[in-house]
Amino acid sequence: MTATPATTSPSDAATRAPRPAGAPAGGARRLRDWATRAPLMPALVFLVVVTQLPFAATLVISLFDWNSLYPEDREFAGLSNFGTVLSTPELRDAVLTTAVLTAAVVLVSLALGLAVALLLDRSFRGRALVRTMLIAPFLLVPVAAALLWKHMLLNPEYGLVNGVINALAGLFGVDDPPQPVWISEMPLIAVEAALIWQWTPFMMLILLAGLQSRPLDVIEAARIDGAGSWQIFRHITLPHLRRYLELGALLGSIFIVQNFDAVYTLTSGGLGTANLPYAIYQTFYKSHEYGLASAAGVLVVIGSIALATFALRVVSSLFSEEVSRG
Repeated sequence: MTATPATTSPSDAATRAPRPAGAPAGGARRLRDWATRAPLMPALVFLVVVTQLPFAATLVISLFDWNSLYPEDREFAGLSNFGTVLSTPELRDAVLTTAVLTAAVVLVSLALGLAVALLLDRSFRGRALVRTMLIAPFLLVPVAAALLWKHMLLNPEYGLVNGVINALAGLFGVDDPPQPVWISEMPLIAVEAALIWQWTPFMMLILLAGLQSRPLDVIEAARIDGAGSWQIFRHITLPHLRRYLELGALLGSIFIVQNFDAVYTLTSGGLGTANLPYAIYQTFYKSHEYGLASAAGVLVVIGSIALATFALRVVSSLFSEEVSRG
């Protein structure tokens, strides 16, 4: 009898295929991967220690009824602190104030940022200097920006805003112009104005990047077909900027929701301007309610993570569009 040759399946042949020349073995590959990741390990450990461990501690504290004035009475409360945060009038009002403040600042700064970006998208002498000067408010320390608005601009006695009102009144022959006390009479608008002034450059930078990535051939074709500037803006520029507008709104919301400096510096949380970060500060440092303050902080973090998730999706979609276009 003759022996039949053994047949080899394609899968067996694939598993026995020789390793390409120069390819590292399994152990060597794993060693190389760890060598690549090793320089990042200190940063990862630092990030975990600085951010994740404090958040885990805050999450644990939020489950306890804990007042630092009575440390012996600490007891496990479960999720009741979260219900208290959502039902307490002061904290509920702080959530509403945070939503109103965030929405107003984001929408107005987006509109102003778009207008400034459209102006800076044109070529003119000194554009680089103008762009640098317009970015300056965003580079200021938040407390310094709030102090600037409180003393140099909105002060009723020597502030620049009332000085401009007096100068205009003199031009039009008005003898006794009104001298509003801005922070006392319109406290929330004063906080919003300071934040809008500081965040408009951020929106302008994002939208200017979007404007400079427009397909110029499409715009030229539209002009040849007789489209005007408004039609080009409405049907080409604005749809192209949709992703950039979403990105600016999401990133601005993440940071403005957590804003504490302007509220604390301008109004000290009074006159209905206490947002959620300031309410957490009061609950923690004034009322010494560690459990309630931690629960409110966890809610802020959860909301920020939700907004950040949407922002990352928008960023990834922007990158995929640029890659597909290239």
